[in-house]
Amino acid sequence: MSPNSSAASPLDVGVIVPAAGRGERAGAGELKQFRTIAGIPMLLRAIRPFASHPRVCEIAVALPAECFESPPSWLAEVAGGRLHLVRGGLTRAESVLEGLRSLTPTIEVVLIHDAARPFVTSDVITAVIDRVTSGVSAVAAVPLGDTLKRAEAHGTRISETVPRRGLWRAQTPQGFPRTVLEQAYRAWLAKGNRLDATDDATLVEAAGFPVDLVPDRTTNLKVTTADDFLVAEALAAR
Repeated sequence: MSPNSSAASPLDVGVIVPAAGRGERAGAGELKQFRTIAGIPMLLRAIRPFASHPRVCEIAVALPAECFESPPSWLAEVAGGRLHLVRGGLTRAESVLEGLRSLTPTIEVVLIHDAARPFVTSDVITAVIDRVTSGVSAVAAVPLGDTLKRAEAHGTRISETVPRRGLWRAQTPQGFPRTVLEQAYRAWLAKGNRLDATDDATLVEAAGFPVDLVPDRTTNLKVTTADDFLVAEALAAR
């Protein structure tokens, strides 16, 4: 599917990129989201496909509180226009909520993308947008190909093999009708933020809304550890 297939549609898509995490599993040093991959900061790589997409009119990037007042120079140079910065929260969900609150009222479709996924493609972005504009939330995902083992509690001994049929690995972007996402977050706040959601689809599902899967590529990996940076460097060099 061409990224321009919806070019005739209005610019009604907003994107939230939560980038306020500490990235401790990536090791000591510069914040993970600011580290470079083949000379380009990972956060910038994550933003660019959305900034160039014909349906996206606004991008909110949630930064750590200490970086909000003095963002990296390369990010300050691209801020403004379609991209603006917000102060991130202590959790991913709090950062997403701050980004959601910052979007202009005319935005009807909201995409959320991990700052640590630097290789998302335009066709996947378009596929998620198209699914949301049909009226249902959507998650970019990949069918699991590995055999899954469950370990005993507090141990490493296998307790069972988990059938992988029908299991998918959730990725981003995840897209939602704005009204659905706002209702999901209102429900989350009403319950005292007790649901520990690692992605936004979890909150939307918990609020009772359906969510579809949109096939994605395995190259849209999430960079979490130092080894992942090695893989990302190899992908960037292709």
